Amino acid sequence: QVRLIESGGRLVQAGDSLRLSCLASGRTFSDYTMGWFRQAPGKAREFVAAMSRSGGSTYYADSVKGRFTIFRDSAKNTVILQMKSLNPEDTAVYFCAASRFSQPTTIIEYDYWGQGTQVTVSS
Repeated sequence: QVRLIESGGRLVQAGDSLRLSCLASGRTFSDYTMGWFRQAPGKAREFVAAMSRSGGSTYYADSVKGRFTIFRDSAKNTVILQMKSLNPEDTAVYFCAASRFSQPTTIIEYDYWGQGTQVTVSS
């Protein structure tokens, strides 16, 4: 019912900023909590950030708090992850995801996933 397409990942230098976008299909965008996860080579997929269905609440992993911002452009059915002060530890495939639940932070709570977009941060 929901198709998610990420874009924006690329190679950047440490300290740079980067914006990732996730386009959601259909008119069900507001019915889901939208989140971002990432998976580095050899590591498990981890929660990064999420935004409530209404857009009124956001929450972040401690590792990105203060550097990353998640927000919606509801008119375009798009969720954005704005990343600043990037460091090599942020290198990962970043996934957009949608959840039926109100405060999902685990993988199993998300119903739909995008294909992922690669972010590489060079020191």
